[in-house]
Amino acid sequence: MGTVEGGSAAVSAAAGNGTAAVAAARVEPTADVDARAVLGAGTTVWHLAQVREHAVVGAECVIGRGAYVGPGVRIGDRVKLQNHALVYEPAVLEDGVFVGPAVVLTNDRYPRSVDVDGRLKRGEDWHAHGVTLRHGCSIGGRAVLVAGVTVGRWAMVAAGAVVHRDVPDFALVAGVPARRIKWVGRAGEPLEPVGGDRWRCPRTGEEYREDDGTLAPAGPAPE
Repeated sequence: MGTVEGGSAAVSAAAGNGTAAVAAARVEPTADVDARAVLGAGTTVWHLAQVREHAVVGAECVIGRGAYVGPGVRIGDRVKLQNHALVYEPAVLEDGVFVGPAVVLTNDRYPRSVDVDGRLKRGEDWHAHGVTLRHGCSIGGRAVLVAGVTVGRWAMVAAGAVVHRDVPDFALVAGVPARRIKWVGRAGEPLEPVGGDRWRCPRTGEEYREDDGTLAPAGPAPE
């Protein structure tokens, strides 16, 4: 195990001023973490993972074996990237997000290796569109998210799905292309109908109300 220790500056502050900072974090010897990246306290970067320049990873995250975090990607606290997940810039992952093994968050809506004149395309020849993963959502293994989509709070994407449009909060989507098949609660389990426009989580008892294709907590909004 390799441990990289630095100052105690908050990740948000480091991200704002571009300061290279790595808080107390566990970085395995075979991992490649750029000196200009920021790692929060308690984060672990496993073997063969790569965290590129100016990426910001929050506290208590797990970056799995062979995972890739692109330049300038923003990752919140307590996020899990499983083995070989590929997170291309400028993706944003909020707190508590789960990204399964071999997931790909793409960033090019019209990918080409060469331009119309046959010349190799460079970074300045295209505009990157990052994927946004909102608080608490989960992405199943080998799912592919098309550039620019947003997955809502506490939503779930099934394994192997191809997501080409935004996913609402609390939605479970599956298939190619992905479509909503159920509603889920914060615990991740499918919600059960309780009459009218109301749904209940079988594990926590939390209730939700459906309105015109969207779902929201029936009581105070969960954090």
